[in-house]
This record gives sequence, C-alpha cells and structure tokens, in this order.
Amino acid sequence: MEVTDIGNKEEGKVWHRKPTAGKGVLVTVIRTAQQAKTVRFLHVAFDTTGDSFLAGDHHGNIYVFDISRNRFRLVQKTGQACTALAFSLRRTTEFLVALADYTIKCFDKDTKQLVSWMRGHEGAVSSISVHSSGRYAISTSSDTAQLWDLDSFQRKRKLNIRQSVGIQRVFFLPLSNTILSCFSDDSIFAWESDTLFCKYQLPVPDCGPKISYKAFAVTRDGKSLAAGGRSNLLHLWCLESKQLVRVIQMPTQVRTVRQLEFLPDSFDGGASQTLGVLSQDGVMRFINIHTCKLLFHMGSHDDAITTVAVSPNGRHVVAIMDNGSINVYSVQSLTQELNKPPPSRVAVVSGGEADQELSNLKVKVRSEVVQRPAKSSGRRTQVKTLRPPAGSTAEDKENELPAGLNKKRLVALLKAFGEYPAKYRMFVWRSLLCLPENHAAYSSLTDKGLHSAYLTLHDKYPIKSHKLQRGLQRVLSALAHWAAIFGEVEYLPLIAFPFVKLFQNNPMLCFEVVATVIVNWCQHWFEYFPNPPLNILSMAENVLAHHDKELLQHLVDCGITSQLYVWPLLETLFSEVLTRDEWLRLFDSIFSNHPSFLLMACVAYITCCREPLLLCSQKQDFEYFFHHRNNLDVGAMIKEAYRLMGNTPADLHPRTMLSDFTPLTKGQYPVFNHYPEFIVEYQSREREKIRLQEMEYLRERQEVSALRADFVRRQAEEEAYYAQQELLQKAEEQRRNILAQEEEKLTQQRAKLGAMKRELKVKELQLLDATRRRFLSHQQDLRATQIQGLDQEISRKMDLRERETAAAVQDLEVRQMELEAQRRRFEQHLLKEQDRMGREVEEEVEMRMRKAEREEESYTELLHNTETNMQALEESLADACQLGLESDWQREVAERLQQVDTEQERKRERLAELHRQTLAEEERLADTMIDVAGKKWDEVMSTRAQLQEQRQPLSSDTDGMRQRRIRSPCQTRGLLQRPSATTAVSVGTSTTGPAVRPNSATSLKQAGTNMVCLNSSSPSESTSTNFSLDRGRTQLDSSERELLKDIRELRQKLAARAREGSSASSQSVQTLSSVSQ
Repeated sequence: MEVTDIGNKEEGKVWHRKPTAGKGVLVTVIRTAQQAKTVRFLHVAFDTTGDSFLAGDHHGNIYVFDISRNRFRLVQKTGQACTALAFSLRRTTEFLVALADYTIKCFDKDTKQLVSWMRGHEGAVSSISVHSSGRYAISTSSDTAQLWDLDSFQRKRKLNIRQSVGIQRVFFLPLSNTILSCFSDDSIFAWESDTLFCKYQLPVPDCGPKISYKAFAVTRDGKSLAAGGRSNLLHLWCLESKQLVRVIQMPTQVRTVRQLEFLPDSFDGGASQTLGVLSQDGVMRFINIHTCKLLFHMGSHDDAITTVAVSPNGRHVVAIMDNGSINVYSVQSLTQELNKPPPSRVAVVSGGEADQELSNLKVKVRSEVVQRPAKSSGRRTQVKTLRPPAGSTAEDKENELPAGLNKKRLVALLKAFGEYPAKYRMFVWRSLLCLPENHAAYSSLTDKGLHSAYLTLHDKYPIKSHKLQRGLQRVLSALAHWAAIFGEVEYLPLIAFPFVKLFQNNPMLCFEVVATVIVNWCQHWFEYFPNPPLNILSMAENVLAHHDKELLQHLVDCGITSQLYVWPLLETLFSEVLTRDEWLRLFDSIFSNHPSFLLMACVAYITCCREPLLLCSQKQDFEYFFHHRNNLDVGAMIKEAYRLMGNTPADLHPRTMLSDFTPLTKGQYPVFNHYPEFIVEYQSREREKIRLQEMEYLRERQEVSALRADFVRRQAEEEAYYAQQELLQKAEEQRRNILAQEEEKLTQQRAKLGAMKRELKVKELQLLDATRRRFLSHQQDLRATQIQGLDQEISRKMDLRERETAAAVQDLEVRQMELEAQRRRFEQHLLKEQDRMGREVEEEVEMRMRKAEREEESYTELLHNTETNMQALEESLADACQLGLESDWQREVAERLQQVDTEQERKRERLAELHRQTLAEEERLADTMIDVAGKKWDEVMSTRAQLQEQRQPLSSDTDGMRQRRIRSPCQTRGLLQRPSATTAVSVGTSTTGPAVRPNSATSLKQAGTNMVCLNSSSPSESTSTNFSLDRGRTQLDSSERELLKDIRELRQKLAARAREGSSASSQSVQTLSSVSQ
C-alpha cells in the first residue's frame, strides 16, 4: 500500500508507482501541515463519471483527485471546515460545498472562482442531494430542508418541521422526480419534486424493536430502500409496493449502523444487490441483500472508517479513516463474487467462512412469495418477511420482550450461567427494562440545560474523567427536571454513577435505565424524605430477623440500626462494596426478578458476611465494613438472595408491599410524585435562597479578589517601577562614567589631532609660501612682458593717431569752407523771411489798433450821451419836484432810470466782451510770433549742431553781437508797447495815431538788420574761425522772456483800465438813482 503525503502542494500525482493488481487499497492519501501535524479529511464526493472525487479537509481546503489520470489539484480554499460536498451538478466543472457557518457555496474547479453563495440554514448542513439532471439540489440540516434551483441559485421551497421531530435526511430518488424525507420518529414520506405533493408514506413497523433510522441507501433504479439505525437490524423496503419486504440482522459486532451504500454493478440493471454497511466499530461490511451473505469488508478496529463514498460506476470506494487519511479501494480487487447472478431464495444471514462462530446467531425467518416487478428475464424473486410464531400461548405473551426475547428463557439462562453474556448484556437489559427510547421527551429535558442543584457537582463528587463528569451532570439534571425531588436527593449521584459509567456513550439510555430503577426498585424510598426510607429498611430488618435472629441481635446489641447496615447498600446500589463484574452479575439478577429482589440481595449480603459482622463491635467498624469492598462470593450471595425470595413468608415478604415491574411509558415519561411535596418545595426554596446567598457571596468574594488582585498588581507594578528606576539610575551612572571616560579619551585624541593639524598647517604654510613666491616671480615676468608689449602698442597707436589727426585737419578745413558757404546762404534766406514776417505783423498790429480806436471812440460817445441824458433827467426831475408831488412823473422817471440802467448794463457787457476778444487776439498774435521765432531758432540749432567744432569766435564779433542783441529786445519791446500808448492817447485825442507807423517800420527794419548781423564775422578773423551759437541762443531766450513779460504787463494795464471804467459807470448810475429819489 502506497502512502501519498500531499502536504502543502497544490497539485501533483496521487501515486508515484502504479498500484499492484490484487491489492484492495490502491493508495492512502494524507496531508501533514507544519510541525508534522496531520490535517484531517472530513468529506468526499464523486462526480457523475466516477473517475474523480472531491475531498475537503479540516482547514477548508478542497481537492480534486482524478483517479484515471493519477492527478490531484487544490481547487479552493474556503477558510473553514466543510460539512457536506456535492460534485454531480449539470455543469461538470462546478461543485457545492456546505460550510461550518451554515452557508452553501458553489465554486468552479477550473477557474477557482465563486459562482454563487446560498444562505438560509440556521444549523449545520448535514447532506446535499442533487437531482439526476443536476438542476436541483436539496440541502438538509437538523431543523429544515431546502430545495434549490442550481440554474438561478434561488431557493424554491423550504421544509419546516415541528421541534419535537427532527429531520434525519432528505434526498432525491434516482431517475425520478420523487423526494424522500426521513424523520427521527422513523416516518418516511415521498413527495413530488415539482408540486411537492405527498405521494405516499411508508408504514412504521409496529412489531419488533425500534431502530431509530439514521442511515439510508437507495438502489440505482430507485425501487428499493435500505434503512438502518441504532440496532444491528436493517429494513429493506420496496418503494413500488410501499411494504417492508425484509429485515436483515447483521452480525453481533454491529450495534449501530452509521452509513449504508449500495455498490453498483455492471449488469444488474440498477437493482443493486450488494449493500455496504458501516457500523460503529469502523468496519464496512458488504453483504448480498438476497443471499444475506457477507461478501467482504473494509477497515478494522485499529484502522476504523469514518465515512465512505462509492463511485457511480462501482469501480472504486473512497473511505475517510479515523486518523483523517483517505483510502482509495479497488472493488474488483476486494472480491470476485460480485458479478455472479444471485440465487432466488435466502433463509438466514451468514458471516461466510471466516465467521463460523456467528452461525448460532442467525435469525431464521419464514418465507413467502411476494410478486416483484418483472425483470428482463421474467423471473420472480422470493423474499423473506418477518412473522410472529403461530403457536404462542398467553404465558409466552407475558414473557415476550420487545426485542423478540423471552423473559422466562432469559431467567433460566441466567440461573444456569449466573450472568448474561457480556456482549449482549446491554441488549438484554434494554429488553428486560422495556426502555421506550423517548428521544423527543429526553431532548426536551436536556434542552433545559444543567439544573442549578448540580452546577457544582464536581466539587462534591470529583471525577477524574471529564467525560464521565459531564455525563453524570447531564443525567442528574434531566432527572431533576423530570421530578423536582431529584434536585434535592443527595444520594442520587451514588445511584446514577454506575449506570452513567456503563452507558457513557448513550446518555438517553442511561437516563431511562436510572428512571426505570427509581420507579421500580426505589419504590417508597422518598415517602420519608429527607430521612432514609424507614419502611423499606423495616422490611429488610424483618426479613433478617426471620432468617438470622442471632446476627440481628448482635447488631442491636452494638447499637447498629438498619440505617447503618442496609441503607449504605441501597443508596449506592452495591457500587461501593462490589467490583464492576460482581455488580453487573448482581444486576443481571435484579433486573430479571421482582423489585423486591434488591432488598433480598441486601439481606443476603449481610447474612453472607455473618462471621465478620459478629466479630465487629464498634460503630466505626460497621461503617467501614458497609462502605468498602469485602471478600465475598457474589455467586453465593445471589443464590442466598434467591433462597430468601423463595423461603420468606408472605406476610414478611417485601413483594406484598412493592408493586410489580412497570416500564416507562412511550412518548412521554410518567409523572413521579411519590414524595412529600411541601418538604421538597421548602428545601428547594431554601436551596435556592442558599444558592442566591452563595452567588452573592461569590460575587462579593470575586470583587474582593479582584480588588486584592488589583492591589497586588499595583503593588507589583510599583515595586517593579522602583526597581526599574533603580536599574535606570545605575545604568545612568554607568553611562555617565562611560561618557566621562569617552570624553577624556576624546580630549586626548583631540589634543593629538590638534598637534597633527598644527604640523600640517605649518607644512601647508611653507608650501603656500613657496608656491606664492614662485607665482610672484612668474607674475613679474608676465608683467614685464606685458609692459613691453604695451609700450610697443602705444608707440604704434601714437603714430597712427598723428596720421589720423593730419587727415582730420585737412577734412576739417574742407568742411569749414562748406559751412561758410552754407552760412551765407542761410543768412540771406533768414533776412528774407524776417522782412516778410515783419511786414505781416506790422499790418496785423495796425489793423487791430484801428479797430480798438474805433471801439474806444464809440465807447466815449456813449459815455457822453449818457452824461447828457443824465443832465436832462436831472433837469426834468427838478421840474417835477417843483411842479408837485405827482406820482405819475416819479414812476415814469423811475422806469426811465431803470431802462437807462438796463441799457448801461447791456453796453457794459458788450464792452467786456470786446475786451475779452481783444485779449484773445493779442494772445494769438503773441503765440504766432513765438512759433515763428521758435521755428527759426530750431533751424539755427540744427545748423549749430553741425558747427559745434567751430566754437572759437573773436572777441570783437562777440561784443558786437552782444550790443546788437541788447538793442534788438529794446526795439521789440517798444514795438509791443506802442499800441498801449496809442490806445491811451486815443482815449483823449485821436490825432497822434498815424505818426506811429513810420517809426514802427523803421524799427522793424533795424531789427531785421540787427538779426542779419547776428553771426557775422569781423573782417579781421582768420580762415579757421570758430562759431559761438550757444551764447547767441541764450541771449535770444532772455530776449524772448522779456517780450512775454511786456505782453503780460500790457494785458494787466488793459484789465485795470476796464475795471476803472465799469466802476465809474456804476457810480454814475447810483448817483442818478439817488437824485431821482
């Protein structure tokens, strides 16, 4: 067998060497993670071809194993454990995974992408069934089943159930649209998948023991259903006739069926004949359902199987082992009998040649012919059904037990061998006690949780095994919830513990056994609660007094009562004084007899220990004796108990006081109220009060503990802080010392470094001095060379400049001659222009002077007329005054005066307007003269710029020019002042005006002459005469400023004269007005 460890690899080969033919296990696949820890595989599922299967491990990794190609590949990492897998969808690359968070996810194995995410379950999904078409799927949990559409991934329907009935499994039948739903009460329903119409219900078997279906398997043709559960019996149903056609009993090693799988065959037409049965021992047995013969098996007690998956083609079986590995089996290598045609009749279940010792356990059944669906060959197959024996008497019916056993025969067997077989003891006990196995009722009790009376059970009854501790706690809590007194009975753990240890894997059976013992063998125990059952102890004492008076007298003499020698045996059910095997032998007899046998067993134990008890005299010795094991022959004690049962008189026999055996009722447990309720209620209240006080005390204690822990923690933190501070101070001192040493070393190194630097500096200065000297000598050489070159350049340039100067002098002489010619032409042109402008100005001035004279004359005449009018008015006013006070004349005078005033005002305004026009014309004339002079001076300046180099005029010419410039402004000023003088004269007389014109013309001619001689050169100047135009320009500017000043003074005089005239007229008007008044 080859073992492949896939580790953390994402793909690789399943096996590295081809499996040898004839070996059942092809390969074992394991996965080890870090630190050699094995990662368990949880579930496997085949695809529709049967060549590949999915496997999910505990870490949530999903692998695809291709058996035909010998490859495996990691297709998904879900991050959490899976609870179910499905790999037979319509899209062959997709698969379903049910996860621990109650969700179902659909992935694609090629792209490794999430296709869909389905939610809706409130519990873990235990199975996923896919329709044969691959379009629908049913997911099942403990509380609900849901139908999904795999095309849209939407939920179509949901199956809800009552809380008292759980779902075992819901799945599709092959090749049909039928859904089978199996519940915890062994009911099976068939539904139409499209309409969810209930097609039929399989009848629940009334006869035989209750199996409690847990595992189901259907043949490929969907016609047969196999079901198994908590028994070694298998039920084979025909789904066409809806009848139970066969009950198959597995070997005695099988107590519980975990999984059923039909093994497909190549030529059986879908009616599979080989059924694989996985039991609680981890072995999967393959049987033929027709011959009831064991064909082969997989797994063992050492290498147990947890779950299996069978390929659709029937070639391989994949099993997940108890150690978490995967075994791949080849069906062809396991057996050679699968392809043989089955015989037509079967009588018993046999274990093959290897199981001959089991031949005595075969259950024979009567056979009758049942019509089955016709096959291709047309044969009819006979099947076996269970029937009760035909000749049964009333006595046999009374002794008949639920599992098909006979109590009378069991008692005879017990008396013959002294005990029941160890392998079948639990089965016999369950039959003798007629346990109802009320799962729903027991679940309702356990759902209430732990009872408050047993929360601290481990403090009073410490048990090393935590599993036993939890099991005992659960059973006692269920009993306390069943009847309130069992929460107050202190010795109840002593009664229940041996049964808990015996039925630790099945707590429900343990509860029902203890309850049955309490109801039957503990009758009247609780009537004197909380005291021991004195009535029961009196019965045992009476029996002891009848059979051994001497021993009873000895006990009485020693002061030992029945509470000391009978009650310790009863309250512990002999578990303290007997070993496990002895206790089991004793209870074989107790469960097989009347409930009074327990008291007889107590008396038998005392009488069998007669000699040691007679030697005891101290109470402590008796207490030790009845609480510890003693050397006793249990067989002799049981025989003595049987003797006491038969020889005790009827009036003393406990049978008359105790009722016969009464089993627990099915469905619900009976009401137990054989106890003083007021005492129990009082004790319950007291216990609850004490519990609350204890809780308060514990809470306060916890607070004090927390405060103390906080104080201790703070104290520790404070001590740690101070210790840390001391360490820090020490460390700081050490660091300071180290720093001082380092600083000292650094100072020394710095001193050495300074000395080295000084040496280097001296060397550097020496090198720099040498370099500087060398550079200075080099520079001196360069400077000498440059000076020599400059001397040569200077001499060369001096020669060149002398030559250029001579050429420039020659050019200057030529240029001077040209300028002289131009100067003469310009002087002629300037004289002509000055004559023309002088004439125009003179004409304009004369015209304006004549106009001003005419206006002045008109103004003078107006003044004269006004004065004449004033005199006339004065005369008329005098006449009026003389003539009288006529108001009409006064008004007329006033009106005339007003008209005169108006006329005067109008004339005054006109005179002012004429004055303003005169001023404007004078300003325009002055501007025109300034513009003409400026243009001329601009032409002179342009000529001056050309003659800048000739600025050396002769002193005689300069003096002459200065005299002419002085005379010229005077003449101009006289020209401009004459109009005002003329105007002043014309106010008085107008005869002197024409005499001014010749003088003005003469003065203009003189000015022109003077201007012509502005730049004239003296006859005595040489050929290299220099011009001084700047000085002439300065003189012209000063003369121009003087001319403008004269014009402003003339304007001021005219304005003052006008104001004087207006004031005089206003005074005359006022005088006239006063006269008129």
